[in-house]
Amino acid sequence: MLKSWRALTLWKRVFIGLALGVLVGLGLHYGLGAEKGADIAEAWFQPFGQAFVNLIKMLVVPLIATTLVSGVVAMGDPKRLGSLGIRTIGMYLMTTFFAVWLGLLVGTIFQPGAGMGEVVMGAQASVDTVTDKLSAAGSAKKGFADYLVGIIPTNPISALANGDVLGIIVFSIFVGVGILLVGEKAKPVADFFDAASEVVMKITMLIMDLAPYGVLALMAWVMGVNGLGILASMGKLAVALYLACILQIILIYGGLIIRVILKLPFGRFIYGIADAIGVAYSTASSNATLPVTISCAEHNLGVDKSVAGSVLPMGATINMDGTAIYLGIVALFAAQALGIDMTAGQYVMVALTATLTSIGAAGIPSAGLLLAASVLSVIGVTDVQSTLIIAFIFPFDRLLDMMRTVTNVSGDVAVACTVAKFEGELDEEVFRAKPVH
Repeated sequence: MLKSWRALTLWKRVFIGLALGVLVGLGLHYGLGAEKGADIAEAWFQPFGQAFVNLIKMLVVPLIATTLVSGVVAMGDPKRLGSLGIRTIGMYLMTTFFAVWLGLLVGTIFQPGAGMGEVVMGAQASVDTVTDKLSAAGSAKKGFADYLVGIIPTNPISALANGDVLGIIVFSIFVGVGILLVGEKAKPVADFFDAASEVVMKITMLIMDLAPYGVLALMAWVMGVNGLGILASMGKLAVALYLACILQIILIYGGLIIRVILKLPFGRFIYGIADAIGVAYSTASSNATLPVTISCAEHNLGVDKSVAGSVLPMGATINMDGTAIYLGIVALFAAQALGIDMTAGQYVMVALTATLTSIGAAGIPSAGLLLAASVLSVIGVTDVQSTLIIAFIFPFDRLLDMMRTVTNVSGDVAVACTVAKFEGELDEEVFRAKPVH
C-alpha cells in the first residue's frame, strides 16, 4: 500500500489530500454542527496545516539567496544578466497587462456585484478585523519612489532575517556579479553557493513528501470552519475570478506564450508544473510554492538553473497576474454593488493601478485583497465603503486566493521558459519528455 502511494506523482498525492481534506472538513461542519465543527477544525487541523506552510516558508529565504547567486554565477558573463533582466521584466509586464484587462472584461460580463449592495453593507461586523489588516498593509499606498528606495537593503543581514524578498534578490544579484568579476579567486565562494542551493533543493524535496498531509489539514480547516457557505456567498465573484484565471492560463500562457512563441505543447507544460499547481492551490502563497516551482521548471521543463534561479524568485515577487485579475474584478464588484457607473477613463485608471499595485503585492495569502483599497479609491469609493467591501470578501478570500496563486505560479514558469528559450538555455527534449518529479 505504501509503495503504491509513493509511486504516485506528487501532484496526484496532493490532490488526493485536497479532496480528502474537503470531505473531512464538510463532515465536521455539517456532521457535528457549524460551531463544534469549526472548533475541532481549528484545534486539530489548522495547526498541522500552518506547520506545513511554515516548513515551506522556512526555505524561501535560503532558497532565493543560494539559487539566485548560483544562477547569476552560472551565466558566466555579467552582461547576460542585463539582457535576462530586461526580457524577464518585459514579459512579466506583458502578461500582467493582459491579465488585468481580462479581469475587467470578465467582471463586466458577469456583473458579480449587481444586487449585492445590501449584502455588502451587512459586512459591518467584520470591519474592525479588516481595518487592522489594512493598517498592517499600509505599503499598498506606496508610490514608485518608495518602492525604488525600498528594494535596496541598507542591511543585507536584516533583509535576510526579515524575509525582505526584494532586498534579498537585489543583494544576491550583486553577490553573484561580484563573484563573476573577481574570477578564479572567488571560485570557493561560487562552489559554496552552488552546493548550498543543491542542499536546499534536497531539503525541499523531503518536505514536499509531507505536502499531501499538509494540504489535507489546510482544506479540512478551511471547509470545517466555513462549510459550503464559502462557495454560495461568493457565487458570481468566485466564478468570475476562476474563469478569468483559467482563461489567462489557457489563452495567454498556453496559447500565446507556449504554443505561439515557444511552439511547444501546452499539455506538457501543465503536466510539468502540476506539482507546483497543487502546492500553490493549497498554500495560496507564491513564496511558499517557490521551491517546488524551481524544481518543476528545472527537472520537468528543461529550464537551465541559471534562468530558473534568477527569473522565478523575481516572478514570485513582482509577477502577480492572478492578483491583477482579482483587483480588476473587485473594483467592478464594488462599483456594481455601490451603483457607480464606470467611465472609460476609470477603466483605464483601474487597469493601470491594478497593474502597478499587483507588482508590489507580497507573495503571501490574502495580500491581493489587502491592496484592493488603493484600486477602489480611483473609482470614487470612499474609505468607509472600501473597508465594507473588503470586509465582505475577507472571510471567503482564501478560496479566491488559491486560484490567484495558481495563476501567478503558472505565469512565473511560462515566462521562465520563454526567457530560457531566448537565452538558449531551454532543453526542449526535457520539456517534451514525461516529467520525472
